[in-house]
Amino acid sequence: MKKSSIIFVSVTAVVMVALLIGIILLEPHESGDITETMKDAVLHENDKIDFLGLKVNPGFISALITTVIVVVFAAVVRIFAIPRFKLQPGRFQLLIETIVNFFDSLAKQNSPHRNGFLGAYIFAAGIYIFVSTLLELIGLQWVAASGESVTLGAPLADINAAIALGVLSYLVILSGGIASNGFVGAGRTLKEFSLPISMSFRLFGALLSGLLVTELVYHFIALSFVLPVVVGVLFTLLHALIQTYVLVMLTSLFYGEVTEPKKKKAKKSKSGAVAAASK
Repeated sequence: MKKSSIIFVSVTAVVMVALLIGIILLEPHESGDITETMKDAVLHENDKIDFLGLKVNPGFISALITTVIVVVFAAVVRIFAIPRFKLQPGRFQLLIETIVNFFDSLAKQNSPHRNGFLGAYIFAAGIYIFVSTLLELIGLQWVAASGESVTLGAPLADINAAIALGVLSYLVILSGGIASNGFVGAGRTLKEFSLPISMSFRLFGALLSGLLVTELVYHFIALSFVLPVVVGVLFTLLHALIQTYVLVMLTSLFYGEVTEPKKKKAKKSKSGAVAAASK
């Protein structure tokens, strides 16, 4: 153990010294116009992709790939894995049951009166956010309409995808309110008119910030040795976990609020009213 520890420390020290020498010898200089890089990361003016004759953002292709990955994985698990589940679970079965139980418990805790569809929705939305965010770590390349290679980022780093998911979550909350309390539930939901905007821009801002920080680090060659790997992985993992939890928690909380049955006022008995009048 002592010898292996010495070897590990020695190799680590040599690698760190070599990286430090490389950073010192290379003068930091820009690898392009940072303004255009940031602008293109937000507006996607120069990296449009030709899809069936339409010019679409890279986030659209990322969304399609994420959907295919999730649907195929779900089908494989349902057809081949679930029929073989046992009373004494293995590692994979335990992992699946833990994830499902987490979302199911979250739905039941925040919406005890109506939670069947809520549990299914926050499970699907949470998995989609997490997987689509991790897709950024793979660094898939696609050919843009201009002929240049484009790296596919997280779909929710595109404002259109973030707004779509925020509005969809709001519609799920609205449908739950109407199904439970009719016009009262609809009124409870509609009074929170800023909810889809806040959820959409929370997703977009958080995921875009990680993308912009990574782009900024890559922009300088002196910083592009080790730091982008650390920054990219940490930002991506943190955003995947945090944004998944935030959106499913907000959706389940508001869903539980609008589906809560209206409390009926207790009616006074006639004898009590007469007694009160005689006094």
